[in-house]
Amino acid sequence: MEHKLALIPGDGIGPEIVREARKVLDRVCEKYGHTFTYTELLLGGASIDANGVPLTEETVALAKESEAVLMGSIGGDAATSPWYKLEPSKRPEAGLLGIRKALNLFANLRPAYLYKELKAACPLRDEIIGDGFDMMIMRELTGGLYFGERKTIEENGVKKAIDTLTYDENEIRRIAKRGFDIAMKRRKKVTSVDKANVLDSSRLWRKVVEEVAQEYPEVTLEHMLVDNCAMQLVKDPKQFDVILTENMFGDILSDEASMVTGSIGMLSSASLNETKFGLYEPSHGSAPDIAGQDKANPIATILSAAMMLRYSLDMDQEADAVEAAVSAVLEKGYRTGDIMSEGCTLVGTAQMGDLIAAEI
Repeated sequence: MEHKLALIPGDGIGPEIVREARKVLDRVCEKYGHTFTYTELLLGGASIDANGVPLTEETVALAKESEAVLMGSIGGDAATSPWYKLEPSKRPEAGLLGIRKALNLFANLRPAYLYKELKAACPLRDEIIGDGFDMMIMRELTGGLYFGERKTIEENGVKKAIDTLTYDENEIRRIAKRGFDIAMKRRKKVTSVDKANVLDSSRLWRKVVEEVAQEYPEVTLEHMLVDNCAMQLVKDPKQFDVILTENMFGDILSDEASMVTGSIGMLSSASLNETKFGLYEPSHGSAPDIAGQDKANPIATILSAAMMLRYSLDMDQEADAVEAAVSAVLEKGYRTGDIMSEGCTLVGTAQMGDLIAAEI
């Protein structure tokens, strides 16, 4: 089958890790008889350098013409990069927020899974880890505090910053439905995370989630305050199946969950709209300090490509093959520097991509 995909290499290590994911996708095509046509797009710092802005209308239009988008990483070193001398609306991350909004990517899926081969890298004690954990964080991505009205004013000679947190019931309902749908394909448990003891937006969130839960009688729903959830992630991570939460809480909790796995370099993510279209990217940043040095771990991007195969292209068998290839390479003891441990073989970005592609 023929499929049209967009690639956004991005900044820092982005071009290197996207190259390795494309290598794996090409192997999938060879093995399963598909044809992928790629269009490379500019976003973030790369777009600023070429176009003066972090996101252009052309990038949005070409992304919409594709079935899915695979992205590397966006941004640079805030202390040294000239991109961060620009006003906030012109910086790399503004392009990322902009494309999420333009493509209506309201549902962010971040799996946090502990590979048995990387158990030693997990910072938690063995008695906490047990047989490991496997959770999916479902984060609302286009509403809340990040997209609310904001301004800085001066009152009586004192500067005041104002950020507005808003959600309407329709925004909550659509992300809740996605969360329960995912739970139905997993262990059928949803933990809805809010701050309903303080925030009106969280009280509405809880009310709407409970309404949606009535449509999924097979799924167990529990509510958890965000501060308690942050504690429970390090106290007993295996209790979680699907964590459903709003934008800012999801941003924080997903990064915490990523480090419980041992390395953020292992974690994929997907951002979906109301169709099968999605933008897929690793959970980590652009790591400009190691860019161009063949040190970056491409596994998160390769696993993001597997998510793209599964959720946007309905290629479950091919996605399974990519995930199995990653496990096989880890089981054979190959590691990039971020997940290196005694007795293993250190490899670079390109060799890791070669090894995984060869296992498919």
